[in-house]
Amino acid sequence: MEPAPQKVTAYTLPPERYRKARRLAEISFWGQIVVFFYSVVILLLVLRWRLGPKYRNWAEKAGASKFVQALVFSPLILTTIAVLNIPTDIGQQWVERKFGLSIQGWGSWGWDWTKNLFVSVIIGTIFIMILYAAIRKSPRRWWFYFWLASLPVIALVIFLQPLIVDPLFHKFTPLSEKNPALTASLEQLVQRAGENIPPERIFWMGASEKETALNAYVTGWGASKRIVVWDTTIAKMTTPQIVFVTGHEMGHYVLLHIPKEIAWLALVFLILFYLGYKWAGGMVARRGAGWEVRGVDDWASLPAILLLFTVLTFIANPLTNAISRHYEHQADQYGLEVSHGLTPDSGQVAAQAFQILGDVDLADPKPNGFDVFWFYNHPSIPDRIRFSLTYDPWASGGHGEFVH
Repeated sequence: MEPAPQKVTAYTLPPERYRKARRLAEISFWGQIVVFFYSVVILLLVLRWRLGPKYRNWAEKAGASKFVQALVFSPLILTTIAVLNIPTDIGQQWVERKFGLSIQGWGSWGWDWTKNLFVSVIIGTIFIMILYAAIRKSPRRWWFYFWLASLPVIALVIFLQPLIVDPLFHKFTPLSEKNPALTASLEQLVQRAGENIPPERIFWMGASEKETALNAYVTGWGASKRIVVWDTTIAKMTTPQIVFVTGHEMGHYVLLHIPKEIAWLALVFLILFYLGYKWAGGMVARRGAGWEVRGVDDWASLPAILLLFTVLTFIANPLTNAISRHYEHQADQYGLEVSHGLTPDSGQVAAQAFQILGDVDLADPKPNGFDVFWFYNHPSIPDRIRFSLTYDPWASGGHGEFVH
């Protein structure tokens, strides 16, 4: 029998967890800034040490074909950058273990890191091939052609991720084998949302081997679209709470957030690619000789291009995160509306779900405004609970904005 949930009126934590949450928020804020500057320093060192030219020379000796050169150069430079960034990766995992967010052993973590590197190198090599083909084809418009060619690759990655990538890191089992009652409740939600996700594409995911965090999500598109519920979520939440969380994720599909957000981000990255094009030429012209970079079309220019994009994407953080927060807020609203009538007092159920999420994840009870502005891609837990408790268009005889 599911435990009787406590009524929630605001996001609260016991004193000890409150202090831990505030401390974690401070570490996370400064940690993200440190990671950014460390990434910049690493790329500057790669340029200073002339690793790009060294790998380029090896690639050119391997063959005259640009395809062969890309297969030699790309894994070398991407693996080097990843290895040099290991200290920050280890630091992030150490913090998560210290605060109880991760229970993954270092051996398992190292194996996951290796698998993630392997996947990143494959995807990165494809993008590097496209980038330099565009640069060599059109030195003045490569930024546009690279952007255009990247879109179908991104769509393909989104399609393949739940089929190929995700199973490399976690175990997936049809939810009907683990929890038939929850599966039936989620089927009702899917039908009310007007989506087509059959029971065989509703999955249980074993997260508890590695972490304590809670989640349920919808991923993929077309034939790869599926609902995934973490076992940690099933252990901590009641069925109505899981229905709300899944309803939130369903909202991203029904409200077309995925194509909308991809379109917004594509526009942002089009601007960033253009700025990168404008500044990359000047950077290579001024510093290229010292770095032994022949030009922007030289494989060895990649660290300089990555340096520019690292800085530009960090500067664009407030805009991209504001877009994400807007869509996440809409998904919260959709979750409230689609679960209204399926569960009694959907607002209270949603607030309870966010309280549990915040407690388990040690979400900051008093987030710094600048932190939210620059780094939060979701609304803060206190704001989400306040909205859940106050959004009630049905009280005055009205109906939801998205679900009538």
